[in-house]
Amino acid sequence: MKKSLEEYKVDFFDYLKQFRGYSELTVKTYNDVFKEAFNMIEQETHENETVLNIMAYRMKIASQQSRTIAKKISALRSFCEYLNDVAAEPVLLQGDESIKVAQTLPKPIAHEHIMQAVGHCKLFDKCVILTLYLLGLRISELASLRLENIAQTTVRIEGKGKREREVPLPPSLKVLLEHYQKMETPSVYLFEKDGEKLRISSLRYIVTKSFKTIGIKATPHQLRHSYATILLNNSARIADVSELLGHASMVSTQIYTKLANATKLEQYIKAHPLCKEIDGTR
Repeated sequence: MKKSLEEYKVDFFDYLKQFRGYSELTVKTYNDVFKEAFNMIEQETHENETVLNIMAYRMKIASQQSRTIAKKISALRSFCEYLNDVAAEPVLLQGDESIKVAQTLPKPIAHEHIMQAVGHCKLFDKCVILTLYLLGLRISELASLRLENIAQTTVRIEGKGKREREVPLPPSLKVLLEHYQKMETPSVYLFEKDGEKLRISSLRYIVTKSFKTIGIKATPHQLRHSYATILLNNSARIADVSELLGHASMVSTQIYTKLANATKLEQYIKAHPLCKEIDGTR
């Protein structure tokens, strides 16, 4: 390779930010992995091929959780794919065998619990929670939501990978946000402080604090899960839900269908009289 790994790393981070639209936080996560791994990567050249052996690094992190290992190896694999695009000779990554991660179903928050939580909130916090819940946003999308993107009936979302999408704006949320804007008078972003968009950590704190008041441990992303699950439980097409969530592929959305089916079965068992315990002699 014409450059060192450190030099290629800098170019890779610029690529992630400029062309892939990755956030500073995501790039920092990649950087943390590289700091931990680079000193342990064995670089060899075989004929016209560069080999990066990460087995020593795999042994170092072997005691960590499978999900954590998988994420770290995925970051290195993405870097290797980038090298193959820009380097003069092929680059082979050794020791990156996939780690099987148990796929767990997302945990939505029940609608009644969400409404109970917002019932105890002040206006600002209520708007944060209901905007996440009624638009199905990621917390990063909420933080970046500009006033100019909120129309009469739709909201334009600047999503991951610079992918934009439009989601319907429920009339009830529109009325609430109009009232909020009159009271708080934001100038650029829907949620801001001193003219700057509110930090993700501050928005996350608002959500966790609000649900804590009713004895529930909740995260902003669970509100997105609730949004998706409610749509699917009410017969929305998976393709439409995928588009509303801003998923790059419907594969990401399919996990919600499992949850929706499980919820429907639970509701069926509760509702159908023949699913309840009966006297077998009758």
